[in-house]
Amino acid sequence: MATDVLKYKRGDKKTFKTKDRKLNAAFKKNEKSIEIAQEEAAAAEILNTQERGFLEAEGLEKTYKFRQDALKRAVDVSTAQKAFELSLDFGSYTCDFTRNGRYLLLGGRKGHITSLDWKSGRLACEFHVNETIKDVKYLHNESLYAVAQKKYVYVYDGSGLEIHCLKNHVEVNALEFLPYHYLLATIGNTGYLKYQDISTGNIVSEHRSKLGPCSVLRQNPYNAILHTGHSNGVVNLWTPNMSEPAVKMLCHRGPIRDVAVDREGRYMVTAGQDSRLKVWDVRTYKELHNYFSPTPASSLSISDSGLVGVSWGSHVSIWKDAMTQKQESPYMTHLQPSSPITNIRFAPYEDFLGVAHEKGYTSLIVPGAGEANFDAFEANPYMSKQQRRTTEIRGLLEKLQPNMIALTPFIGDVDPASSAVRKQEAVEEKAARPEDEFVPRNRQRGRNSALRRVLRKKNKNVIDDRRVKVESLLRKEKEMKADRVAQEQGRAVEDRHQGPTLSRFAVHSKRR
Repeated sequence: MATDVLKYKRGDKKTFKTKDRKLNAAFKKNEKSIEIAQEEAAAAEILNTQERGFLEAEGLEKTYKFRQDALKRAVDVSTAQKAFELSLDFGSYTCDFTRNGRYLLLGGRKGHITSLDWKSGRLACEFHVNETIKDVKYLHNESLYAVAQKKYVYVYDGSGLEIHCLKNHVEVNALEFLPYHYLLATIGNTGYLKYQDISTGNIVSEHRSKLGPCSVLRQNPYNAILHTGHSNGVVNLWTPNMSEPAVKMLCHRGPIRDVAVDREGRYMVTAGQDSRLKVWDVRTYKELHNYFSPTPASSLSISDSGLVGVSWGSHVSIWKDAMTQKQESPYMTHLQPSSPITNIRFAPYEDFLGVAHEKGYTSLIVPGAGEANFDAFEANPYMSKQQRRTTEIRGLLEKLQPNMIALTPFIGDVDPASSAVRKQEAVEEKAARPEDEFVPRNRQRGRNSALRRVLRKKNKNVIDDRRVKVESLLRKEKEMKADRVAQEQGRAVEDRHQGPTLSRFAVHSKRR
């Protein structure tokens, strides 16, 4: 307690000596109130849930030696109830969480599927498909989830009812869902990466990797780029609008076991068959750190706070600050006796790590793993049914198009080129552009002439000097036009100056 009080101390205690008793009493009262405020701030520190709290070792203790039994005795009752273990007989299992971290989906290799609210222990559905299950994935919420079975991908609702059978996705090994684009991505033994829009049911794009079967598929939460790991040690970065990978990275000398990308899209962690764990900077595509595991890692996961979880054999190692600087020892470790671990996932907004292994599922307490501040408009762990419907409708209305997925998703970049460079580019572009030949338009005078517009503006029954003058000019123009046409055609032109009676005696012949 004394150490916590010192953290809130604001300078040394000041003493003032005066002859005024009333002033001395005021000084003492002020110092006493400062001490009380420090003690109350230290006592209320336990109520501050807005900051992450990590394990702190004292003396010669090591945080990686702390066991789950000791942590359960030290935490509150509600947190201890979330640390449970399920013994299941249809393993090995794979797990997945919803975006708000409230629901857990388990899929057994032998056909067992379970969806439950893991915080309260309420079972949503449980059934058997009597087929091999390779991967499971929640879609936009807990009401729909996809299951990669022996041959096809099936979509089930929250009650376990089969909704769709996606026969375009054959022999799928890995699933991934892009929540802002409503795209379900799959890859499997055929080596084809396919994007399917779950809101319309259309296949958006289909890319051939040309690298054989693939079972590693993870997304970058920052820009929705998909990372695929292949047997030749290459990690490809894909977008739906490019038939070739946007980036190809040679990460290991052997097959890629798993890939994980942090929430901000800056770092990527890869695990290979060569028992190496490498940290990469996705912005520069350079290797930052290199770690070694006793056996090849089977699964990777990165928490909201940047903790890296690695499973190898029956062990789980959790590393703190492993991406920013080289670490000598892990933050926490766990041993699952005689049960190889197949899949691990950090629960969003919770200090828990889900471990799916051959004999079931285990929930581990990992202090500091979750994000303390969550955006209720983005993913609300406490949303009601009405809020879930509203969020689903808003997500469909604000759905992003697949062609907007790019390595740099920010569209507000400023052009760094100077004004002189832009002017020079404009001049070069204008010089390279062929000039169009000017073709004058043949404008013919129709009925909408200036004189007729003037006449239309006046009333028909009103006769004035201007109207009479305009009509005479229009009549004279028509006569001149008729005479010109007659001369061109070689016909006789009427002499209107002699009157209608004598004009018939006037003979006009065409000059030869």
